[in-house]
Amino acid sequence: MRPLLHPSIDDVTVEAILHALSDPVRVAIFLQIAGSNCSQNCSTFMQMSEQTVPKSTLSQHFKALRDAGLIRSQRRGVEMQNVSRCAEIQKRFPGLLPAIIKAHQIQLRAQAKRSGRRGERRAIAP
Repeated sequence: MRPLLHPSIDDVTVEAILHALSDPVRVAIFLQIAGSNCSQNCSTFMQMSEQTVPKSTLSQHFKALRDAGLIRSQRRGVEMQNVSRCAEIQKRFPGLLPAIIKAHQIQLRAQAKRSGRRGERRAIAP
């Protein structure tokens, strides 16, 4: 089995972080890992947003997050456990991740509000 590579915190770049978090599935994965007090198993994320994510696609998402320096992964038997590197990134780029997370939450609330309004219109229309 090939060893997992994690960039040194000095090699982590803003561009890599922004690229990794530009995919909606990856940002959802990262937010769940970052919001957890314990490591998260990869298989936890197979069911994202009402659809199943194939294992191969999930592996690519985790690799992108790992390569960007956002998570640290460790093999435990046949499972892969993942933790965030938020504290390390906060020291390197103070305020970056909280700003991204806050912006994402604002976006999600706006999307939910818009989809709620669309549902109301459908209910009212004949």
